[in-house]
Amino acid sequence: MITFNYENSFFLKDEKFLKVWIENIALEQEFEVGEINYIFCDDEYLHKLNVEFLQHDTLTDIISFDNSLGKLISGDIFISTERVEDNAKDFKVSFEDELHRVMIHGVLHYMGYKDKSVEDKTSMRNAENSALVQLKDW
Repeated sequence: MITFNYENSFFLKDEKFLKVWIENIALEQEFEVGEINYIFCDDEYLHKLNVEFLQHDTLTDIISFDNSLGKLISGDIFISTERVEDNAKDFKVSFEDELHRVMIHGVLHYMGYKDKSVEDKTSMRNAENSALVQLKDW
């Protein structure tokens, strides 16, 4: 089950459509969706989590807490919509495109994708791009 929670004034336009998209991406990779909770918040909210749980005193667009068991992916994905908006401007993409990239990024982490090394970042970016193409093709 995928749920969307809001700690700021932001709201997704089409929750049902995005749930199906995320579930399909997981199924393609031979994973099953357990409980994934998205929490949309502002920079201040996410910064506090970053300091408290990861000891990182920086702003970030996403923090994901992984509770997956084998092929059953579950966890909490916190997304700063303020950071997504700023990144979208920096990368010269739409807010929605950047938001969708960040949303699937968290799920891909649950499926074992990493982003620390150059090779890992390339693999993650390829998986993100593939998922985004599928979203646009619907």
